[in-house]
Amino acid sequence: MKSHSTTLITGTLVSAAIPALQVIGFALATGLAAQFRIPLPFTPVPITLQTLVVILGGALLGWRKGGIGQGLYLVWGVIGAPLFAGGAFGLAVLAGPTGGYLVGFIGAAMLAGLLAPKARNYIQLWGCLFGASLLILGLGMIHLSVFLGSNLTASFQAGVLPFLIGDVIKTTAAAGITYALLKRN
Repeated sequence: MKSHSTTLITGTLVSAAIPALQVIGFALATGLAAQFRIPLPFTPVPITLQTLVVILGGALLGWRKGGIGQGLYLVWGVIGAPLFAGGAFGLAVLAGPTGGYLVGFIGAAMLAGLLAPKARNYIQLWGCLFGASLLILGLGMIHLSVFLGSNLTASFQAGVLPFLIGDVIKTTAAAGITYALLKRN
């Protein structure tokens, strides 16, 4: 027979482990989503499924855990885990053409986590998550313009425009999953 204190300690450990596992799970899922990539011949930025995981993680975990999960993803990638697109890793990836997008993951997950709970219906939720996706694209575009030494118009054409349709699709999926899991009451 378990004692009350053993049950209390076990319950406390489990309740502390679940949020940690959620954060770790979304960090790893972002790395897995990075491996589904399609290189484009006219831009150094590939299409990946990462945006879907980033905004979904923020929406489901909340701003704090969503942001921590993406921060953990970046730290692991920088210190040597092959989690970036194509199995890349290291600090040079953040300095490269995709660095702004990667850093934007933290802010986007946090923004999705802040806005998603306020959405009263699917359309509002979709808008919140698409706004988070646009944050990734905007930061990516700014960093890409510095990396390429180009103006913002050229960076928009290389770093935002090719990804808008995909981000609409990924946002639709993330909003649908989030709505189904959290808003069905």
